[in-house]
Amino acid sequence: MGEKTITVVLGTQWGDEGKGKVVDMLATNADVVCRCQGGNNAGHTVVVGEKHYAFHMLPSGIVNPACTAVIGNGCVVHIQQLMDEIKQAEVAGLENWQDRLLISNRAHIVFDLHQTVDGMQESGRGKDLIGTTKKGIGPAYSSKATRSGLRMGDLLGDFDAFAARFQKLVDYYKKHYDGLEVDINKEMNLYKGYAELLRPLVVDTIPYLNKAIQSGKTVLVEGAQSNILDIDFGLYPYVTSSNCSVGGVCTGLGIPPHVIGDVYGVVKAYLTRVGSGGFPTELFCEQGDLLVNRGHEYGVTTGRKRRVGWLDMVMLRYSQMINGFAAIAITKLDILDVFDEINIGVAYNLDGKKITDSFPATDEELKRVKVEYLTLPGWKTNTESVRSFNDLPEKAQAYVLKIQELLGVPVKWIGVGQARASIIELF
Repeated sequence: MGEKTITVVLGTQWGDEGKGKVVDMLATNADVVCRCQGGNNAGHTVVVGEKHYAFHMLPSGIVNPACTAVIGNGCVVHIQQLMDEIKQAEVAGLENWQDRLLISNRAHIVFDLHQTVDGMQESGRGKDLIGTTKKGIGPAYSSKATRSGLRMGDLLGDFDAFAARFQKLVDYYKKHYDGLEVDINKEMNLYKGYAELLRPLVVDTIPYLNKAIQSGKTVLVEGAQSNILDIDFGLYPYVTSSNCSVGGVCTGLGIPPHVIGDVYGVVKAYLTRVGSGGFPTELFCEQGDLLVNRGHEYGVTTGRKRRVGWLDMVMLRYSQMINGFAAIAITKLDILDVFDEINIGVAYNLDGKKITDSFPATDEELKRVKVEYLTLPGWKTNTESVRSFNDLPEKAQAYVLKIQELLGVPVKWIGVGQARASIIELF
């Protein structure tokens, strides 16, 4: 049996690290690329030549015409929005996806009512907004956990049974959310059509992946969201509803741990986040505005302006402990090209105690930490056309090497622009 044929790409921070670019690069040599968790609350931008793709549910590797894309059992899928995304990708240049997209029959369905409820829940939180994308992801995972959800396999099975279970789901939500309106007949007519549309794509992906691994095929797993948004390890409750750390790969695809090879972490050269909650290295000044504008820090899925700050090594060390990265990719280094000085948060001080690796479990604690910074000189040079590490300005090299030293994990790639070619490979 093929061993360690699976490569995993994960986010290390608050998401939006540029995972899509790294996945797209690795997928050029992959046979299969998978999503193991989340839904269309993810946003991955891939630029290939003149073609710009904005992926939310589709694995980014689908751009490679020789690659099969798998949406695993750990994912939740809004069918209409997946179809809309496919249409937009076709306009951008995606070809022959019908022969290369597989959806697990165990993946749960996100209904419109989940999205409506998501909005109701968020508006009911007052000023303590989680920052949900309102794509229905949390309510869909809630339905899964309470065993009232419906899966792709249910949709393709006995449709009367599917309709009866949908009625029960609607009744449950109507009981708890005043004003929720669902036209059940209209919904079921839609889903009858979806069933026939999806029938060729929905399979048991577990034996498919098992055979791919046994035959030595190259399998790539694309994490959505990130470690600090993980339902268990993230800054709860400002988290997503799935496990976006390495453990979610096994449970979200049905594969054994021993087949996982290299796990790569993607690190933005600075830090961003959306939504509420603590952010120790956040910038509220002209430097922050400069990061937003230079980095185009607006969400792919929501268009929301992101909060920005300096790199946080406490967060990265915590992510490393959980995921065990073989190496990291540092993205968007070029955004820092104009700064006179660049800070790195190297430690927290919480109630007089120095913390270097344990990320606070509660938002209340995170808001109280004081950050200890290391200040490095900026390089004040455009790096966008650089393609080798030695050609980077010395101060940019020093910044990268300092991150490597502080994290204790080698830097394998450095991103210096949006395009597929804008990458420096170190080894």
